[in-house]
Amino acid sequence: MRQPALRTGVRWKISVAIAAVGALIAVALSLVVHNAARVSMLDNAREVQMERLLFAQRVYESSKPKEPRFGTKLNDPKLPRELDRLVERRRRGTYVEEHAVGAPDVWAAVPLGNGDVLSLHTPFADRSATVMRRLDEALVVGSVSVVLAGSALGVLIGGQLSRRLRKAAAAAGKVAQGNTEVRVRDAIGGVVRDETDELARAVDALTDALQERIEAERRVTADIAHELRTPVTGLLTAAELLPPGRPTELVRDRARAMRTLVEDVLEVARLDSASERAELQEIALGEFVGRRVALLNPDAEVRVVHESWVSTDPRRLERILGNLLTNAAKYGRPPVEVTVEGRVLRVRDHGPGFPEALLREGPSRFRTGASDRGRAGAGHGLGLTIAAGQARVLGARLTFRNAATPDGTAPEGGGAIAVLWLPEHAPTNTGSFPVLHFPDAD
Repeated sequence: MRQPALRTGVRWKISVAIAAVGALIAVALSLVVHNAARVSMLDNAREVQMERLLFAQRVYESSKPKEPRFGTKLNDPKLPRELDRLVERRRRGTYVEEHAVGAPDVWAAVPLGNGDVLSLHTPFADRSATVMRRLDEALVVGSVSVVLAGSALGVLIGGQLSRRLRKAAAAAGKVAQGNTEVRVRDAIGGVVRDETDELARAVDALTDALQERIEAERRVTADIAHELRTPVTGLLTAAELLPPGRPTELVRDRARAMRTLVEDVLEVARLDSASERAELQEIALGEFVGRRVALLNPDAEVRVVHESWVSTDPRRLERILGNLLTNAAKYGRPPVEVTVEGRVLRVRDHGPGFPEALLREGPSRFRTGASDRGRAGAGHGLGLTIAAGQARVLGARLTFRNAATPDGTAPEGGGAIAVLWLPEHAPTNTGSFPVLHFPDAD
């Protein structure tokens, strides 16, 4: 079972990473500062405690009668065991006694000449405890500030990197759509040079190499088709001189098919070169389609839902319509329906529908999908490729789908639908791809 992937942006990953590192550093430094300050204050408190005890010892030894003063005690039974062992060796010292709750006690003890022990203990100064609390509060505030500042910095840096990557992806998408003039490096822009620029240069180099290879293949294909044109024409002429009979009809049929293939290959090569330009005329789309369908496929049903005047190239539009009708007649089943609604032209058959590969990837030359549509060996897969290429020249958009039932499914035999979306305005010299919004009804 495939687990769903969690998609996160680069900016948030960088922000989280910087925030996590900042938090770790802030916590570590806070602990170090807290412990160092506490140790320093306790050491200072122990020194002060010892000085007070030594002063009290001098007063005790010089006074008569001898009485402990300044809060000192003789042989205090509460003396910590550690200090008790120390004074047994005739040494003075200090000790900090920690408590689970509250400030610690600071002890100081010194042995006297008669074997007694003079000791002094006081709680850790309230002032020092207050200083420690304020220090801890400052460290917490500083740590939170570092984390927030790190997060903001991460969002800023990650956002810049994310924008550059998105621009690179958008430019690469345009290149994938056939706009080879786009350069990823120019699209991302910016002054900073980083790994994104290396990626952009690599993609641009790959695009140039692929374009050169495609152009070379196109030229080779066009040259081969052009060289075949003359001998194929001669073969067709010679076939016309053969005596009548079944063998002669077979030769003529194959010669005509070869000439059609050569002409189609040449047309595809011209369309791939992006040198074709539309010769525009104002036509009534419904009337034009009705006349052409009557000549191309008299059995097709034409329905004009809404008439519209369009500026387009009639010759190229007729070529698209003819190829769509031919494809429907070859691979579909009657009835073939042609619908005109405004600037939208639909051609539908009632056959098995388009193959999944065509719906997913679009028309591809020399791939007919005949095994999927029940007519193996028919055609060369150039009809829809030429129709899509001519649509680009017109600045139109040609889409393919299979007819769906009311429940949203597309069963076998539901029919194939080709939809031509003509642009509202005339195409530019390089063609255009307008986004049109029409109801996609059957």
